[in-house]
Amino acid sequence: MAGREAGNTADDTSGAGVTPAPGHPTDEAPPPVPHQAGAPDDKPAPGEPAGEAEQADAPHPHTCTCPVCPRGTRAAHREAQAAFRARRDALAAGEGLPAAVSYSAGASRQWISDELTQAAREVGARARAEAEGWYVLLWRRTVYVVWGSVAALFLGQVATAFTAGWTAARTAGLLAALLGGGLLTGAAHLHGRRGGVLAPVIGEDNRLSTSRAVAAFWVLLTAYAVLVLAGRLAFASGDGERDTLLAGLDLARGAGLVTVLAVTCAVAVVVRRVVAVRVQGQRLQKAQAPRPRAADLLTDDSGRAHFADTQYVLVSAVAVVYALVRLARRPDQLPDLPWGLALLVLVSAATYLASKYAEGSRPVIHAVVRAREAGDLDGPIRTGDDIEIRGAGFLPPSARTPDRLARMVVRIGAVHVHVPLVPVPGGFTNPSDTTLVVPVPVEVEPGKAEVQLVSAAGVETNKVTIEVGD
Repeated sequence: MAGREAGNTADDTSGAGVTPAPGHPTDEAPPPVPHQAGAPDDKPAPGEPAGEAEQADAPHPHTCTCPVCPRGTRAAHREAQAAFRARRDALAAGEGLPAAVSYSAGASRQWISDELTQAAREVGARARAEAEGWYVLLWRRTVYVVWGSVAALFLGQVATAFTAGWTAARTAGLLAALLGGGLLTGAAHLHGRRGGVLAPVIGEDNRLSTSRAVAAFWVLLTAYAVLVLAGRLAFASGDGERDTLLAGLDLARGAGLVTVLAVTCAVAVVVRRVVAVRVQGQRLQKAQAPRPRAADLLTDDSGRAHFADTQYVLVSAVAVVYALVRLARRPDQLPDLPWGLALLVLVSAATYLASKYAEGSRPVIHAVVRAREAGDLDGPIRTGDDIEIRGAGFLPPSARTPDRLARMVVRIGAVHVHVPLVPVPGGFTNPSDTTLVVPVPVEVEPGKAEVQLVSAAGVETNKVTIEVGD
């Protein structure tokens, strides 16, 4: 059951075989030779294709399926997924097996595993190509969100100005939003290949970081509040109004906001350090996600809702909304965040930080036994036999795609044995999160040998000694 569950999990993110993605109906020209017409350092002649980067950034029709544009890479990845599933299910049913290997169960298993490994590598390549194309679309969408927020602010100010009238505070707020939007747009353009505006909050594992996102919200809020005060100060006409605006920047009024800003930024830095140290020390398994998702802010690496992340985002969002309301009501000072609400955010941040210190998922081997089929006699482990490795944490949630499963290796003495992929309709029975089966090759010398697993995330387990008979 564990193997079937692991197989279904891997299939959710798997992709497919070796079918190439369809391209444009026009023929492609051969690669240009440097210092000739059409070379990368020369301007392409009319009618010649541009470079891949220029083609990816250039507009494509909605129905385009070329392998350069984001939509084309997505279509190629989906085709690969369908081909991989069809190939896996066919091999699980015994279809397409060569007669030369059908005489031996071990040879059949190895041939099937090699076929699926090649297809899984193609799936991984297509997934990475899709992720790169998706980033091209993402940075433009982040810019749309930024200017959509500026437009929403303007419409809100216009709607409320009918009753209260247009004031200098509204002008300062709109100018601050325009300046902030311009700065964010420039940053998005510089980091277009890494997610645009979202680049600073994407972690090393290619997921949205909860701690960085929360800290970014408070940084943006504080920067916007200071810009509003600076705009009002620039348009202030009297000494009394200037003194009032300068008093609005006093620490006594913004102590709660400054404290929360300092703590959330410190949590983001500490969490990054904690995760990096645990990964380097092989106490935490991390693998890169295909691409960041909004759900990453509320879930763990497996996609399940995480209490610490959810409460941190929820409490911080409520506090940010309160601070924005206070800024709208009192645009002549920093939002005076009450100490009760600030303390609530600090407790939430401490809970989130404690959860990062507590989590850990290093794989461990509990036992190694001789695998026995029905009708086999009991006996010691010999070369050519299958051994069953029992333990926990072999398949971390972030590394259950077929291309990562194919990278799992078992060291038996000085011999490295790749874990075979054993398919069933809908998934794999081997490997699983708690058990896996590998053969003992003839290269293993009789006697004592240490068994160690390199997990799907590249983390080594403990060593278990077995006795290999003659």
